[in-house]
Amino acid sequence: MISFLKRDRRANGYGTALLLVAMVVFLVMMEEHEPLFSITFAAYMFLLLFWLVSKYMELVRLKNEKRKTELQHLQSQVSPHFFFNTLNNLYGLIGKDQDKARKMVLQLSDMMRYSIYEGQKEWVTLEEELAYLQGYITLQQSRYHRQVLVDLEADVGHPQLKVKPLLFIILVENAFKHGVENMQKGAYVTIGVQTDDKGVDFRVENNTEPDTTTTSGGLGLENLKRRLELSYPGRHTLKTEASPEIFQAYLRLEL
Repeated sequence: MISFLKRDRRANGYGTALLLVAMVVFLVMMEEHEPLFSITFAAYMFLLLFWLVSKYMELVRLKNEKRKTELQHLQSQVSPHFFFNTLNNLYGLIGKDQDKARKMVLQLSDMMRYSIYEGQKEWVTLEEELAYLQGYITLQQSRYHRQVLVDLEADVGHPQLKVKPLLFIILVENAFKHGVENMQKGAYVTIGVQTDDKGVDFRVENNTEPDTTTTSGGLGLENLKRRLELSYPGRHTLKTEASPEIFQAYLRLEL
């Protein structure tokens, strides 16, 4: 109730004014008709309390709706860079390798279906998210005309753990976008996933060209930070570390 009064000044003003008026009027008149006005005062206070609680519940509902809308908006921004690049590659493959192009179309279709449908759910299993990551990695390796070493190691004792969808993909996409795409040769991405009874650890490392300005991921990581604040308030850790040749990211989700 205190939190509500701080956040809703209008309710605070009305509620306080009504309360003060009621107290003054009824305390004065109770001296002559104490039983009657005691009952009336109690009824009035009950109605006032009911009104304040209903206003508080309305505020909570509006905040939850706003939070849900913002989360959906942030999730809809995931991976457009990847999808556009893949479509460009498919266009080039159609006249050169139709079998490979068909395979990429099916893989891309599966990923888009997951992003659109599963990505809008409140929770998905860790197993589903890892399958999505593997599909992303396979498509990325098909795109490049050079060797890219990608190592995904998953030590997952709880594959059915529920997590928010499309969080990990931002860190993996960041590794390809700011690492692999700038490397002429020797590009690598290492991904590690571990679970315990309390949560999930997710690590990504990629190399970068020494002469390339290392970034923290731009809008992608800002998107991730905001989603973590909304979905795992006080229950997550996100760290990044950059050197001239290596970029590392670590994410811990407490479940």
